[in-house]
Amino acid sequence: MSSHRYIIFGNSGSGKSTLARKLKQQLDLAHLDLDTLAWLPTNPPSRKPLEESEQAIDAFINTHKNWVIEGCYSDLLAYAAEYANQAIFMNLPVSLCQSNARNRPWEPHKYESKAAQDANLDMLLNWIADYPNRDDEFSLQAHLSLYNRFPHSKQMITNNEN
Repeated sequence: MSSHRYIIFGNSGSGKSTLARKLKQQLDLAHLDLDTLAWLPTNPPSRKPLEESEQAIDAFINTHKNWVIEGCYSDLLAYAAEYANQAIFMNLPVSLCQSNARNRPWEPHKYESKAAQDANLDMLLNWIADYPNRDDEFSLQAHLSLYNRFPHSKQMITNNEN
């Protein structure tokens, strides 16, 4: 039986978590949302040292044979890509990502309440809009580079799938 080791990446609101949950259920995969290990609990939030996040990824990968790891962190995804055999780039138009963000359910692993999540929406919509223009590890440019370098099975999704 072959193993399933996916990385899923793209802009905020592109459907990474939704697809990861679907694959988790269909293929009985362990699921890691990189948001849960990339940040220090500071206000404003700041990134954990890369080595700390990589250690957490190692612990996850070493615990599970079949998995899906998703997020927008090209630096962490490049690390996980060394162990992955499938990549999915959620390359949706900014307008669709923003619509998805407006309609997303409460994410209790990220926010203490739906109201706190909604209070962050304007910032998130601006963040999503800036995706094609940024040059950081969260950018379209970084994700395209990761996708182009990935040596195994890969797929680019450019619209919402039902």
